[in-house]
Amino acid sequence: MACGHTVLMRLVASAYAVAQKAGMIVRRVIAEGDLGIVEKTCATDLQTKADRLVQMSICSSLARKFPRLTIIGEEDLPPEEVDQELIEDGQWEEILKQPCPSQYSAIKEEDLVVWVDPLDGTKEYTEDFFISVIVLINLAYALKCVAASNNEMLDNSQRNRNDDHFSPRDDDKAGPDAVLGRTIWGVLGLGAFGFQLKEVPAGKHIITTTRSHSNQLVMDCVTAMNPDDVLRVGGAGNKIIQLIEGKASAYVFASPGCKKWDTCAPEVILHAVGGKLTDIHGNALQYNKEVKHMNSAGVLATLRNYDYYASRVPQSVKNALVP
Repeated sequence: MACGHTVLMRLVASAYAVAQKAGMIVRRVIAEGDLGIVEKTCATDLQTKADRLVQMSICSSLARKFPRLTIIGEEDLPPEEVDQELIEDGQWEEILKQPCPSQYSAIKEEDLVVWVDPLDGTKEYTEDFFISVIVLINLAYALKCVAASNNEMLDNSQRNRNDDHFSPRDDDKAGPDAVLGRTIWGVLGLGAFGFQLKEVPAGKHIITTTRSHSNQLVMDCVTAMNPDDVLRVGGAGNKIIQLIEGKASAYVFASPGCKKWDTCAPEVILHAVGGKLTDIHGNALQYNKEVKHMNSAGVLATLRNYDYYASRVPQSVKNALVP
C-alpha cells in the first residue's frame, strides 16, 4: 500500500507541516515582544502566548483533517474560535514518498492518540534560552508512541554557536515569518530524519538532566552515575537531541514532574535509532488516552548502554518513586 494511502503517513506528513507552522508562530511572538506570561501552578510552571497560540494551531489544524483523532494538549484552554491564520492544511510531500511500516498500514484515525506539547522548554523560552525550545507532536498507537514531528527554534548551525542565549532575533534573516530552525521526524520501523546521528566517545559518561526542576533525588541519581560531566538544560526534547547528536550519554530525571506530552515525541525519535527510554524502574511508558499524564517515576533514557546506567540507579531513589 502506498504510504500516501495510509492514515499514519498522511498524519505524519500533516504533523510535519503543522510543526513548521508552529515554529513560525513561536518566533512571531518573540518578534512582537510581549510573551504574555502567566503562572499555572508555580513560578517554574509557566504558560506564554506562544503556548496558547501553538496549541490552538496544532489541535485545530489536525482535527480539521483528521476529525476522529484523540488529541491531548498540555495547556488547559477554553473552547474558542480559532483564527484562520493559525490553521495549516498542508502536508510534507517528501514524507509521503516513504514506505509505511507494514504493522501500521491498517491503522484508523480513531486508533491514534496525538500528544501535543506546544512549547517544550517554556521556562527557558521566557529567559531567552532558545536552544531548549521545541514544539512536540507525537502519535501514539496501542499504548506506545509510534511517530513524531518536532520543530526546534534553532537550526543545527545556530545550536552549535557556543551561546545559550543566541536568539532568532540575532540572525539577519530572521523576520517573524522566516523559515528557521529545523524539523525532526520519525516513525518506528522506518527511522528518524532531520539530524545527523552521533554517539558520545566510548568510555565517556555524560549526563544530561534538568536545569529548572532539580531536587535531592535527581542529584543523588546523577551522582550515582559517576559522570565525567553533567549538562543541565531545559526541555525533554532538547535532552533527547543531546543523546542522538553525541553530546550526552544518558538523560536522567529521577523525579515526578515531566508529563506524557514531554516524553512521547522524543521517545519516538530515540527508539527509531535504537535508543531506549523508560521510567527510573525500567518500565516502558504508556501513551493510551486513559493513562495518567504525569510520569510519576521519572525518566531514564540512553542512545546506547542503557543497562549500565539502569544498574546504577540507587535503590533509595527507586523506593522514593512509585510508578
